[in-house]
Amino acid sequence: MFKWLLLFAGVYLFYRWLKGKKHIQTGEEKSDNPNLNKAPRATDSEEMVQCQHCKVHLPKSEAKTFEERFYCSQDHLNQLDQEGWIGSAKWRLSPNQDVRPENIAPDLVVIHHISLPPGEFRTKNSSQYVIDFFQNQLDAKAHSYFEEIAGQKVSSHFLITRSGELVQFVSTQNKAWHAGVSSFMGREKCNDFSIGIELEGDGDTPFEDAQYQVLKTLTQLLASRYPNLQFAGHSDIAPDRKTDPGTHFDWKKFQNETGISPENLPYGLTPR
Repeated sequence: MFKWLLLFAGVYLFYRWLKGKKHIQTGEEKSDNPNLNKAPRATDSEEMVQCQHCKVHLPKSEAKTFEERFYCSQDHLNQLDQEGWIGSAKWRLSPNQDVRPENIAPDLVVIHHISLPPGEFRTKNSSQYVIDFFQNQLDAKAHSYFEEIAGQKVSSHFLITRSGELVQFVSTQNKAWHAGVSSFMGREKCNDFSIGIELEGDGDTPFEDAQYQVLKTLTQLLASRYPNLQFAGHSDIAPDRKTDPGTHFDWKKFQNETGISPENLPYGLTPR
């Protein structure tokens, strides 16, 4: 019995010696082999971009992109940011703007219509002329009518084209030059406290469903930022000078689709 115990002890010690020797050899091989000692190779870092809305940084491949601007989500792309710009709009900065008076936030939206040359949107896409006009880049030689208006300095916060494209020219925090001499419920200088929205049209042609849909979304975005907004037409605040948006603008449809309280439409729902 004692012999068997010695035999088993000898086998066990030989096994431990053999295993230890193999471990030492493996360690020496690793130290001699530069490829085995290398740390895993790091991949090149991906370009990071900043969300225009919330300023968070994220990999470019994960960002939503619109007009060379980046957003961390589709929701932020569609929102009105803290600087007064809507991510899903085309940004075309107009020089025709001012800062609002101190402590004045917009509480009025003025709806207009515009087309350049007047009425030509019926036969071709002429919205670029409006964009050029608001950016003081209108070519007076392109049409005889442009010679009459080329020197005017005007703008609006937004333009909704016939196809439903949304273009923004001025931050909602600033005042655009859209209302002119005007008065809303006894308050003059409406540019100081209003947001201007131009619908591409001429007053003689019904507006497109696509325009109403974009106007609805825009109105809801503005109302979420500026509570208790009131809504009026240009003709309501400048009745001696203006007729827009005209009798073809459907105020009742606008109210039904947006859910705006009739109290926030002080001039009523009747076409005018």
